[in-house]
Formats: sequence, C-alpha cells, structure tokens
Amino acid sequence: MSGVWVGLDLGTQSVRALAVTGEGRVAGMGTRKLTSHREGERHEQDPEQWWHATALACAEALADVPDAEVRGVAVDATSGTVLLADTQGRPLTPGLMYDDTRAAAQVDKINEVGGHVWSQLGYRRMQAAWALPKLLWLLDEYGWNGVRLLHQSDFVNRRLVGHEVPTDLSSALKTGAHLIEEDWPSDVLATLGVPGETLPFLVRSGTVLGTVCAAAAELTGLPEGTPVIAGATDGCAAQLGAGALTPGSWNSVLGTTLVIKGVTRELVRDPLGAVYSHRAPDGGWLPGGASSTGSGAIARDFPGRDLDELSAAAAGREPARPLAYPLVSAGERFPFVAPQARGFLLGEVADEAEHFAALLQGVAFVERLCFDYLDQLGAPVDGALTLTGGATRSAYWCQLRADVLGRQVTLPENAEPALGMAVLAASPGRRVADVAAEMVRVRATIDPRPGSADRFDDAYLRLVDELARRQWLPAEVAAHAHERTTR
Repeated sequence: MSGVWVGLDLGTQSVRALAVTGEGRVAGMGTRKLTSHREGERHEQDPEQWWHATALACAEALADVPDAEVRGVAVDATSGTVLLADTQGRPLTPGLMYDDTRAAAQVDKINEVGGHVWSQLGYRRMQAAWALPKLLWLLDEYGWNGVRLLHQSDFVNRRLVGHEVPTDLSSALKTGAHLIEEDWPSDVLATLGVPGETLPFLVRSGTVLGTVCAAAAELTGLPEGTPVIAGATDGCAAQLGAGALTPGSWNSVLGTTLVIKGVTRELVRDPLGAVYSHRAPDGGWLPGGASSTGSGAIARDFPGRDLDELSAAAAGREPARPLAYPLVSAGERFPFVAPQARGFLLGEVADEAEHFAALLQGVAFVERLCFDYLDQLGAPVDGALTLTGGATRSAYWCQLRADVLGRQVTLPENAEPALGMAVLAASPGRRVADVAAEMVRVRATIDPRPGSADRFDDAYLRLVDELARRQWLPAEVAAHAHERTTR
C-alpha cells in the first residue's frame, strides 16, 4: 500500500497521533497533554481540550508528510466517556470520563429493564462507570430537549468532518447498543426515558464517516477531503495495533493490570459476566476481560528497584516456593468475578529474589487461568498469542510467560492504539487482518523452553485450588483448569 494513514489516540493523559506507511513505518508522530478534574467519584475533562490537543498532535505528526500521501484518518478514545452536545456539536456538559461513577444510582434500574438484552450480549450486567448510566444522569441533570449524546471519539470526528456523524459499535457497547442486531434496543431505551433523537446512528468500525472539512484541515494538517474512518475504543485499537485479528488469536496486554482480548467467529457468552465482546469490523467478535492482577503489584512491592537485577536473581527460583496471587487492588474481575478477593503471598519467603519470583509467576498463573477459562467458554484459544504492554520490556518475564503458558508468543515492534487506528484507516475495501499483516511489524518471537510448562504445573494448580478454597473461583472452573493441565 502506498501512502500514509493517520491514527489518533485519545487517552486519559494525552492525545497521540501517528502517521504510518503501508509497511508500518512511522512517518511522523505528535503528542499533546490532556488535563482532568477529579473529585471523589467524579472524573471530567473539557471536550474542547480534546479537539485542540488532537489538532496540535495531528499537525505535528504530519509536519513532514506531503499532503498527497495522506490517505485516511481514524480516531480511538477511552471506553464509556460521553457528553451531551447541541445539534451543532457544541458541548453542553463536561466529558464524563470512563471511570466516572457518579451515576451508580442508575445501574439497578438499567439492569432491571435491559437485563434480557445484556444477557443476550454476554456481559449480563452494566456497571456504574458504563456510558448508559451516565447518559441517564446527564439527561436528568441537564434536560433532553434538543441534545445529542456524543462519545469522546464522536466529538472529535464531528469536528473533523464538520457535521453529525454515526458512532461506532465499539464505542456504543457501554451505551447499550445491541451488537447482534447492530441497532439500539429502542424498547429498553424508551422505557428508561432516553429520547431516540438523542442517540447517534450506529456503524461498524472501519466505516467511512465522511471527509475532512476545510476548517479541520486548516487546524490539523490533514488535507481537505481525507476520508475519516469510524474508529473504536482504545482497548480494541490496541488489539488492532498488535495485529491479533484472525479467529483464535489473542493479545495479552500486561501493564499495571492484565487485559486479554481475542477474536472469535461466534459471540462468547459468559455466565459469570467476566468476559464481554466487542463487534469486530468484519462482523466477528472481539471477546476479552480485564484482571486486577498485573505489574502494578511489582511497582508497589519493589518501588524504584532495578528490575533487571531482580529478574536475574528470580530466574534461579523456578518455581518459587511461596505462592502469590498479586492483585493490584481489591477485587477480581477476570477470569472470575469476586469483589471480595484480596491478594496474598503464602509460604515462607527466603529473600527478596524469591518474593519477586513469586509475583512474576503469580501473574503468569493468572494469565494461564484466563486462557483455561476462555477455553471452558468454548472460545478458540490455540491461535497466535501477542504480548504487549509495559511488561514486555522485561525479556525474562516474557520468557517466563511463554514457559508457563506452554506456547509461543510474539512481541510486536509497536502496538500502541494510534497504530491500530492507522491500520483501521487503511482498511476500507480490505480485510483488516490483511492490512494489519502488512503494517504491524514483529520485534521478536519467543518459544517456551523445553519441559517448562510441566515444571510449573504443580504451582499453577496450587494457586487454582487456593482460589477455589476461598470460594472466589467457581469449582467447575478449577476442575476445568485441572483437566486441561493433564491433557
């Protein structure tokens, strides 16, 4: 593919823009900071700041890119971030961010009225931080006459094209969109008091929304007439950037916490509600879940330490004698739902190397349990596995995870959400997986060391049994983990 595609990532702390060639080379990048206002359960940002930061970051990324080479642009944003605007797209409210929970009082009513739809979609219950509770709160607070709901990416896309735009199904999941029917559940929303004219039309990610208008071109550096493509949430964008887009493939993102997302042809329905699925651009499904374990436990227990030095010492403690369940915060979300869960470290710890080794192995065991649970739900889990996130900077931890999982893992060169949006921007008329195969570069491939999976089996099953003993992990999930280990 000749040309350059622009991906725009609206994160919590900044907007990032990447201009990417068809071979995956970054031709330009730009970043601008965002600021938030937090107070208790509230987390707000100024929507106008999103646009100004986007325009500046985009202009910086395109500073050395000829106009004639720019082929398209797509935007991702945080999931569940919404605002109300007037019919001209002018914000009437602050942007209520993805983790704002002021609308908690709306949740029970929403689940009572729409529970049958949420069950069809596999996630069973909405949560306080999701967008539909926030929409009801906003309508109660500001009124509904002549207002429009905009997701964070909708606000920026509207500025890019200069008129109203549909929203993508990915962003609309937490607003209650019926992803199977690809429409709003009008009976549910009418019962909840949401006027139909408040909601945008729905399209799949990868749909052309329009073209860059003259006013936006002047501010962003995007040539007037550049196609604007419907994007996705930041989590789905990261999956696109990792290139994990064929059925059975998975992307495991290990940062402060652990997030696993994959690709299936059929919708995965989880009776526990730990796994929920986005709609893929090609009509398939992107199931995933987020655990409360992750490298945040390392940062907490070993602040400011030389992690490479600790890793070298931990390599001699395989498996570690202590057993760790390294939660970053209270409560677990995936591979089981247990608000009462707490992290633990069992057994005598000889020294800090053994403590460090137990934490690294504990996170890898939870990752393995996630895949055992996905297998129990009927999801194909035997495809390619891509590792991304800050933890991939540790060569030892990547090898350990490959060993514990007993499978080959791939590390992409660059898997950030903005790259995923550049991939999506290049996808109209083509399969997204084919575009990603050309644009996503591989940094390394790691195979498990011979016999390594068996070496960790006993420790892994000890953790499974301890979680079941505490009645956090359902007995049938523990039994499946045992059965899969002994296959």
